[in-house]
Amino acid sequence: MKYIIAIDQSTSATKALLFDEQCKLLARSSVAHQQYYPKAGWVEHDAEEIYANTIKAIGRLLEGRDLNPDNYTLAITNQRETVVAWDKLTGKPVYHALVWQDTRGAELCRQWRKQPGMEQLVEQRTGLKVDPSFCASKICWLLDNVPDARAKAEAGELLFGTIDCWLVWRLTSGRTFATDYTNASRTMVFNIYKQAWDADVLNATGIPVAALPEPRPCDAHYGETTVEGLFSASIEIAGVLGDSHGALIGQMCFSAGTGKVTYGTGSSVMLNIGEEPHKAPEGLVTSIGFSILGKTYYAYEGNIYSTGATLKWMADQMKLIGSPAETEAIATSVESNGGVYLIPAFSGLGAPWWQDQVKAAIVGMTFNTTRAHIVRAAVESIAYQVTDLVKAMTATTGITISELSADGGPTGNGFLMQLQADLLDADIVCTDVEDASALGAVVVNGFARQVWTTPDEVSRLKNIIKRITPNATEATSSDYAAWRKAVEHLIK
Repeated sequence: MKYIIAIDQSTSATKALLFDEQCKLLARSSVAHQQYYPKAGWVEHDAEEIYANTIKAIGRLLEGRDLNPDNYTLAITNQRETVVAWDKLTGKPVYHALVWQDTRGAELCRQWRKQPGMEQLVEQRTGLKVDPSFCASKICWLLDNVPDARAKAEAGELLFGTIDCWLVWRLTSGRTFATDYTNASRTMVFNIYKQAWDADVLNATGIPVAALPEPRPCDAHYGETTVEGLFSASIEIAGVLGDSHGALIGQMCFSAGTGKVTYGTGSSVMLNIGEEPHKAPEGLVTSIGFSILGKTYYAYEGNIYSTGATLKWMADQMKLIGSPAETEAIATSVESNGGVYLIPAFSGLGAPWWQDQVKAAIVGMTFNTTRAHIVRAAVESIAYQVTDLVKAMTATTGITISELSADGGPTGNGFLMQLQADLLDADIVCTDVEDASALGAVVVNGFARQVWTTPDEVSRLKNIIKRITPNATEATSSDYAAWRKAVEHLIK
């Protein structure tokens, strides 16, 4: 039996979690990293800081423990669509990582959309929209704005990867340059049907394939590492996948028709549609859900740019709250939202609206509006956005969701969870693992090492600790209708 170190590299922090092979969480540590906002719509991270924090988080996690390398293995789940570019020879990033929230590629995406057949090509091959939230326009910006970047990339001397790829490359001292199918499927240049970089899309975007990593299944082996000498000998890296996909597995959504919502900095609603990919309903995308045990499963997905980030903005920028943990008490201190709605388009609006130029707004304020109304509106905006996505998934597909698995820190907010259940008229199910993305990495690590050989074996370990049943009122429906009206007015 081994201990699994799960690295959960998120938008705001790098977490290291220790699990056993019964999927029990034994310990965790977290190290936050700085957010950079050099211009409006630009969001950056320091990739070197993230790697250093990864090493620091693992060190803290294992402090005081036996470090026999035979007893450990490592898995990774990560924020998706964030792009790192680094020099193959020096191993140093040539620019800050461009975060998934970054919209500097919006103008390029508009140009691409004007090209005849471009949108159809991207959707037919990659399952995605032409949108700056995905990696392609960010890679092109780096190619065009970092000196000598394009020439070096074409020669294979400049490498591009999502955060998982960067961490694997650094942990293995450059021996493994690889990403998994789920992260690759969010780049806008990956053929989800062939599980390979798409030559036609690469040609249309001008991205050289020589600069891109080798795509592998989620439950593949990704090399070995001593974690910068923490271990006396190398331990195996097995199991890599994007955070939303990790949560889909962590919530044991192995069969078609099962779905989950991850409440994080942004939020992802994902529905497993099985082994046959289908065109997503309007406003959504089709991604690779996960690739395990020799099979690839597809998913409909909608991504919300700002959910937990909205609460963090209220705490850090506006000083309306001390921390997101306060929001439940503040929200329930008033009987209603007072007609106030917050549309958190800080980086534009994602699915199902896809409006990258829209700015955030608070509407409906009067002299009677208080701090509590605004805080409540912020919390409600999370539930409203998730409802937008679920309704888009079910409206044209005939799929009925009777329950939705939920994970992430905001699941501890009772007001938010009850509102979500009421809006969806469906049960919200929470398990005993708050960090479902990390648990998903643990599961694919176990598949890679044949700890489990079928999904059923590991599904038995799911432990539901909370089930929120709907109790909707007429006010719930009218509030949601008012939210939709506010968003539609803003995007006109």
